[in-house]
Amino acid sequence: MKLIVLLALVGITAAVMQIGVMKVKSTRHRLMEQGLWLQHLKDKEAKLLDNKINVLATVGQIITDYDDSEYVGNITIGTPGQPFIVNLDTSSANLWIPDITCKSCANYKPKFDSTKTSTYQTNGQSWSIQYANGLAKGVLGVDTVRFGADGTQQLVIPKTTFGQATSVDTNLQQNFADGILGLAFQSIAVDNVVPPLINAINQNLLDNPYFTVYFQEKGPALNVPGGVITYGGMDNQNCGSLIAWQPLSSATYFQFKMASIGSYSNVKGSNGWDVISDTGTSFIGGPQSITDLLAYGAGAIYDSDYQTYFIDCKANPSPITIVIGNNTYQINQKQLIVDVDWGNNICEWAMRPITSSGFGPAWTLGYPWIRQYCNTYDLGGKRIGFSLANGA
Repeated sequence: MKLIVLLALVGITAAVMQIGVMKVKSTRHRLMEQGLWLQHLKDKEAKLLDNKINVLATVGQIITDYDDSEYVGNITIGTPGQPFIVNLDTSSANLWIPDITCKSCANYKPKFDSTKTSTYQTNGQSWSIQYANGLAKGVLGVDTVRFGADGTQQLVIPKTTFGQATSVDTNLQQNFADGILGLAFQSIAVDNVVPPLINAINQNLLDNPYFTVYFQEKGPALNVPGGVITYGGMDNQNCGSLIAWQPLSSATYFQFKMASIGSYSNVKGSNGWDVISDTGTSFIGGPQSITDLLAYGAGAIYDSDYQTYFIDCKANPSPITIVIGNNTYQINQKQLIVDVDWGNNICEWAMRPITSSGFGPAWTLGYPWIRQYCNTYDLGGKRIGFSLANGA
């Protein structure tokens, strides 16, 4: 730069400039001679994949409905992807699927085979998770996890730690799913494993650190499209405008305060009940003293043998109101009357008594609530948002 300025000052004009060129080996030849060319190609592919992933900032995952009592989604693990159907669960935070070495996994057809994926990394740490309906345990592995089925738009999350189940209790295998994908906070993850969705957020793969769930009511039908989960944004196609954000009272589950349900409020606490929004629960659960009263008002009768409420399928009781923050919401009985082919015009009423024993949330808002209102789970802002679901 100083030379150019000097030439300009003395009035010298350079019409032609010749620069000597020295012949050198190409990068390809040098890397081949050093035995590094193949690794260079792998690194280049990985970088291109990363760039492709980062463009994918909002992703919709199609949900499959089974009798309105189970909503599941497709994922793949590995390269090439091995497909699995999983429960998408906001009340847990670990991902696990059955492993090929699992001798007790007779009810599972797809099983993960680490020898058939080029992106698998061994972890080897053992894990064990106790659920209400059984125990699952195994070892941890690391691989690329993709939300969504092959042939659809997928959320690709490299280097994700997941559980390879080597033992699963029989009762836990009775669902339509092959495993569980936890969507809650890392604070409740067994062994503090980074949940797949948190891993995606940490890698800046999404526009926003939240996801929106839309479930549909389809009645007694198996394996039908039942909604969508939108990762990284709101669902403007299936959900109305956001009604309100509610701050979480605990960033473990998606737990917040509910002031009242029906005409009943928590007489023991002025701030209301602790409640969680749970994409892995079929019904709404709460203290039996309250669910019995709500059931009586709807015309439902509790059966202690089946531990459920039964109701006439043609019943049409009034909606149930729920107060959260400064807003009042309604759950239509259409969402609460579940036809699971009991016969004789008998349906289940989708509430269930639960006991918190003073620990954890007093209420669980499951499928009936989420079918009525799209729930947006904000992992970054530690809050939850509600908007009316289309068709509800």
